[in-house]
Amino acid sequence: MTREIIVSGFGGQGVMSIGKTLTEAGLAEGLHVSWLPSYGPEMRGGTANCSVVVSDKPVGSPVVINPTELIAMNTPSLVKFEPMVVPNGIILINSSIVDKKPERSDVKAYYIPCIEIATELGNPKVANMAMLGAYLEATKAVKVETVHEMLKHIFHGPKEKLVALNLKAMEAGAACVK
Repeated sequence: MTREIIVSGFGGQGVMSIGKTLTEAGLAEGLHVSWLPSYGPEMRGGTANCSVVVSDKPVGSPVVINPTELIAMNTPSLVKFEPMVVPNGIILINSSIVDKKPERSDVKAYYIPCIEIATELGNPKVANMAMLGAYLEATKAVKVETVHEMLKHIFHGPKEKLVALNLKAMEAGAACVK
């Protein structure tokens, strides 16, 4: 099992957090992982993407050229990376701001209304967690329980209530995968 993932969007959308969470969860599950971030000229509002590899075999290179999965949080990301996705790959699209469909018929596309989910939950910062939940549902790359345990270590004390919020966002995103 080797998953080569590109997570891409505008800076500030939580793209790096999605990639880092996948990487750390894979590591916690005893898998081989790599995470390679790439930023545009500015972090907030500029382009940002990361390459993530999660595998049961040693990772030969952190560079992802032909992803098995693409998470496109904005239209430029879909346009740029869709041609690189392997045949029968998966593309997850933030349908809140991306109104374009993939041009290819040899990929499976999922449309996740990340911003609407986050708004309904009362916190726009959890849009990326909705996408992460959808990704995990579509691929089963790592266990949701592993991510849950990670969230408990990240958010503690006064921020403990954010664990439940992030989990609700993930569950709502997962429910969009049919």
